This record gives sequence, C-alpha cells and structure tokens, in this order.
Amino acid sequence: MIAYIERFVHENEVESMPELDSGEEDGGGVLPLFKGLELQGTVDFDTAAGGKDFGDLQSSQPLAMIRPASSEDVARVIKLASRSPHLTVAAQGNRHSINGQAMAHQGLVIDMKSMETRIQVDPSGSHVDVSGGALWEEVLKRCVSDHGLAPRSWTDYLGLTVGGTLSNAGVSGQAFRYGPQTENVTELEVVTGNGDVLVCSPNQNSELFFSVLGGLGQFGIITRARILLQPAPDMVRWIRLVYSEFSDFTTDAEFLVSGGGGTSDSFDYVEGFAFVNSDDPVNGWPSAQLHPGHPFDPTHIPPSAGPVLYCLELALHYNNHHRRSAVDKRLERMVGVLRYCRGLRVESELSYVEFLLRVKRAEEEAKASGIWDAPHAWLNLFVSKAHIALFDAVVFKNILKHGIGGPMLLYPMLRSKWDNRKSVILPAEGEIFYLVGLLRFSFPYPKGLLSVDEMISQNQEIVEICKRKGIDFKLYLPHYGDSKEGWRQHFGNQWTRFQQRKASFDPRAILAPGLKIFSRNWQPS
Repeated sequence: MIAYIERFVHENEVESMPELDSGEEDGGGVLPLFKGLELQGTVDFDTAAGGKDFGDLQSSQPLAMIRPASSEDVARVIKLASRSPHLTVAAQGNRHSINGQAMAHQGLVIDMKSMETRIQVDPSGSHVDVSGGALWEEVLKRCVSDHGLAPRSWTDYLGLTVGGTLSNAGVSGQAFRYGPQTENVTELEVVTGNGDVLVCSPNQNSELFFSVLGGLGQFGIITRARILLQPAPDMVRWIRLVYSEFSDFTTDAEFLVSGGGGTSDSFDYVEGFAFVNSDDPVNGWPSAQLHPGHPFDPTHIPPSAGPVLYCLELALHYNNHHRRSAVDKRLERMVGVLRYCRGLRVESELSYVEFLLRVKRAEEEAKASGIWDAPHAWLNLFVSKAHIALFDAVVFKNILKHGIGGPMLLYPMLRSKWDNRKSVILPAEGEIFYLVGLLRFSFPYPKGLLSVDEMISQNQEIVEICKRKGIDFKLYLPHYGDSKEGWRQHFGNQWTRFQQRKASFDPRAILAPGLKIFSRNWQPS
C-alpha cells in the first residue's frame, strides 16, 4: 500500500495539500501517516465520487477513499487521522446528503457500503442485526422474504444506509405510531472519534448510544445496529384525500396521529403534502394522483379554494386471510369522518413491499429523465403545531404558491414518540409538530422554475421569515455553513450537552467535518 501512496503523492504534487505538510512530529507531510496502516480493505485515490453528494450543491476533494472490510479497519483509519492535527474522517453511505454533510475536504472518506452487508434475523423474530452500510431496501427484502418480518419505522426512500438514517432520525408516515427509526434500535456497534470499537445500548455505554442516534455523525460511525422487528402485513390499501382548507387538513391529520378514534381504527401510515391548485403537471393537480390513470376532477374543488391545496396520504395494512369486505367496511368507517373534498379521493391496493418501495419507481423515472442527477436544493424543517397555520400562510400560500418542482411534504408527528436523551433537536413547544419537506426535484432554470442559486436563496428566505415571524421550528438534516452562532441557536439549551458529548467521544473533532459544527482540535466554548 505504501508504494501506491508514494506514487499518488508524487503524481499529484503534495504542495496542493499544504495543510497536510505542516512538519508535525510525524516527520512532516502526509506520507508517514500511512506507514504501518494495515487494512483488510483498500485505499482508493480516485476520489471523484467521494467529493459529491445527492444535493450536488457543494463539492470537495478528499485525500483518499477508504473501503474498509471491518469495524477494525474503520478504527485504524480514525486512529491514523488522530496522528495528524488536520486530517478529518467522513463516513459515506449512499451519498444522499444534500449540503456536503458527508464530505471531508482533504480528509479521508470511508465508504461504508464496501463492508460486507450483514442482515441477521434473531430466531425469536424480535430483532435483526444489520451492518451500518446496508441499505434499508436490502433489510426490507431480506426480512420480509425470508422471515415474514419487517422493521417498524421507515423512511420514504429506502435507498439509504442504516447508519446514515440513524445518524439523523429517519422519518416517514409510521413515525406517529413507532417514532423515528432512532426509536426502534436497541443496540449499536460504534467506532468513536477516539478510535474505540464499542457496543452500546440503553444499558451499556448508554451515553454513547443516546449521543450517536440523531447525532449527525459527530460522535461515532455506526457499523452495526440491532433493529426491532414485527410481523409484516401482506397488503396495503393506499389512499389520498384532497383538502381545500388548511384547517380541515390539519384537524384531520392531527386526529389520525393522535388515535383516530381508537387503536382499532388507526391507520398504519399518515403523511401529507401541499400542492398547487392548477393543472401544472409537476406542481399541480396531477401530483395528487397515485397513478397517471387515476382521475382528478377539479370541478370538486370548492370555489373558495386558494392557490394551494393539501393531500392527506394514508395506508392501511392487512393480510391475505382478511375478507376484502371487512377491510372495505373498516376503511369506510375511518375515512367517513374526515373532512376532505368529496369526489377527490383515490386509492390503490398493493403488496406491503411494493408500497414501501414506491419511491423506487420514482427514482427510476427520475434517472431516466435526468433529474435524479440535477442539483437538489432541499429544505427540511420541524415546525410546531402552534405555528403551522402561520407557516402555511407565509410560506405555502405566499412564497411557494407556484410550487417548487417537487413534493412539498407536510405531516404531523408526536413528541412523546421521541426520546429526548438522543441528539435530535425538536421544536420547543407542544406534543404535535410537523415535518415540512421541500424536495425540489426538477431541473434548474431555464427548464425549471428557478436557478440553483435562486432555489438556495428561496430556502434562506423561508428560514429568515420563520425567524422574523417567531415561528417555533428546527431544521431537520440541519446545515448552517460556517455559522457557529447558527449551530448554537439550533441546539439551544442542548448545546452544552452536545459539546460535552463531542468532548467525550470525538475530542479532536475528527468526525463528520462537512457539517462544520466543530473545527479540528476545537475547544469547548
């Protein structure tokens, strides 16, 4: 390996990496750091892929891409970085981050997908042990097809790694029942910023366990997770209901996530979104259809409707032995009390696996059209129930009344399903808060509505107007650039705890530098 490194450094002129040529005690320069690094995996200096992510808004030039074969390899790389005052390490899964969060400029990028995918279901069926670089779609297929079991909480898109979503939260329409994915994990194997490989749980190394879940990769790299399982249903009835009035939409959504009239009458999935009240094929009425063939009759929209409509998206699980008439009767009882626009309801019946992989079809279409590789200036927020109507008035009905060229997600979750010992930051007020996901999925101008810079500026405008209006919100998948004050405000009264955890588990600030929360060799403030 060392000969390969020497050739790389010679051919690429180490002068281009001055921060690594600081003449430290290791002999001056990057080369001595790699001597004695005995990896079972490989080091790759073709780093083009490691310097990009799904957002395509930023790029960086890592020094090397590490493809580890084991947790011990990950630990060796972190210990190598600790011997330099400048090297940092970023773990990358499927590179679905949007603001460079998984990048390490002139640092080392660890490709977690290179590790062997392990998905081991406990014979009792209570849990599955999964490698951190495994994709959720792999977990789904293995657990359902081989054991008839499935994790309880998902993300909408399953082409993400287990370690990646657990480092953020992992939310979807099941979160109101089971909490985010971080609430459905009972044990982790983590490589800390100290280079220690530790097993942690609520009862073993508990502070590390709570820190890492939702910790934005700041305290350790997840190499294995133990995830709770439950019996997988056979089928799903998938429903969309359209609303013209925001108050009706939120009242019904909150009713459903708070119990929906009783446990026996609860849906298994509750999400929603806003869309434009027009025939715009991307932002308007067609976006509320489940399939292109489903009708949407705009004559059912009340004349009083504004520029934005709302769609409540629901799913009901059942098994093949259930009588269809009984499923229909139950569904009509549950939907019948809701205040949607009659005549604007569509539904579909599909298998459980097909339902959970529904975004996969959208991915294939987006790749075929080219928009999958276009820049994605996404913005995700948690907004308190107390201010969601104000958010609707100033953002959806004003700034975004023409749409964003992609989904505008909007659905409620319950604070009581989130453990506040973990590192995720939620709005300050109330039991109910909303996820708002502005998922721009179109080409930049002139093909799309806005240029990339205009998309970013619009996101900034939304954040600033929320601040000016006193809206209680937090960024989900947060990014504040170089603004230390932005991060302090984000964490609020949890900032001290977050710093203390950093000091314990990554005191040299080696991990996840792309978020720019801590600089290398930081000191607590």
